[in-house]
Amino acid sequence: MSHGRAGSPPLLDQGGVNNIAPVELSGGGRAQRSQGNAMAEDKIPPDIAKMSFEDALAELQTLVKSLEKGDSKLDDAIAAYKRGVDLKRHCEAKLHEAQLKVEKIVLSADGSISRESAKLD
Repeated sequence: MSHGRAGSPPLLDQGGVNNIAPVELSGGGRAQRSQGNAMAEDKIPPDIAKMSFEDALAELQTLVKSLEKGDSKLDDAIAAYKRGVDLKRHCEAKLHEAQLKVEKIVLSADGSISRESAKLD
């Protein structure tokens, strides 16, 4: 079964990785979004924090492909999912960092040149 564009991992292509949200099981077995300590969840592991955007994205794509196969044991899949969340957050932070560095040159009507932050959204 093929999802998304050819050559793209389906979860990445269809925003599936962007829709990752922590889930916990309550006493009745019902899934609920985690409301835990947001500060603890915001910390990116040091090994990931040292990665370049390209390396983190490549690992994230590999994890997504592996999880899509469904061959992993449950504990391994959960660990891969958690690492994928951290990789995704790291990539988003790197992109935001890059956006802050990018400026565009603006030519005004009077011919003067100025710079302003580029809107990449």
